[in-house]
Amino acid sequence: MIPRRNPLEQNDRFGRFTEWIARAMGTPWFILGLTVFVAAWMLWNTLLPNAWRFDSAALGFIALTLVLSLQASYAAPLILLAQNRQDDRDRVQIEQDRQRAERNLADTEYLAREVVALRLAVRDMATKDFIRAELRALLEDLEKGEPAENGRARA
Repeated sequence: MIPRRNPLEQNDRFGRFTEWIARAMGTPWFILGLTVFVAAWMLWNTLLPNAWRFDSAALGFIALTLVLSLQASYAAPLILLAQNRQDDRDRVQIEQDRQRAERNLADTEYLAREVVALRLAVRDMATKDFIRAELRALLEDLEKGEPAENGRARA
């Protein structure tokens, strides 16, 4: 029995292949290799004896033109497929970035509200100087033997 392959796995494998081709075609090594190939082709078909030639320089290297056209006709769709996959990944990344930015904004707004609440709470807190002044006043009252003010009890 022949095992069935998952179509998504096959699509992904083909997608990775197209991306590999697109990346390879976008390198200086590919351009250099293609240049060497074309130069070797042209030299072979112009310098070697007629019996060894397979493409005519007099006819404008028709076979070379067909080979390069075939390469270009496959390269363009493969590059487009790779670009579409990259667009899909970019779309997912943009959505994740948007969600992260929303969470960051919500966190920032929450922290800003907390800071405001802390500032309000600190403003209502008694300062060290206020407590010292109250203690001094209480001490003076105690030393004079006067009753404490504002409902303060005597010691």
